[in-house]
Amino acid sequence: MNSAPADLLKSYVQSQKFKSTSEVMEAIVFTPKYRRKIIFNQYRESIGGILRQLCSYKGVEILESHLMPDHVHMLVSIPPKISVSSFMGYLKGKSALMIFDKHANLKTSLGIVIFGQKAIM
Repeated sequence: MNSAPADLLKSYVQSQKFKSTSEVMEAIVFTPKYRRKIIFNQYRESIGGILRQLCSYKGVEILESHLMPDHVHMLVSIPPKISVSSFMGYLKGKSALMIFDKHANLKTSLGIVIFGQKAIM
């Protein structure tokens, strides 16, 4: 049999640089518990830095973001290997831990639930 068509197809496929790209862009809005305005007013710069740092760890690009007095708007580009729900779980969980590590006074002044017990206000 003549293998010329197979060789021709193989050389064509090798000459073409088939590349596939994918981009997931999500608009995300999240709020602190009970929409406590004190957090975003007093700690705006710190929270913005924490969110940028966590996004860079996961390879997520922040295209646009706005910190409002009681919530956060973010337009992000998430790599296809990360699901949106797992990224949101990571972002909300880690950012809360980092905020409370950086600003320990928030745990008691806001009545945050710690280890299943309500902190004294």
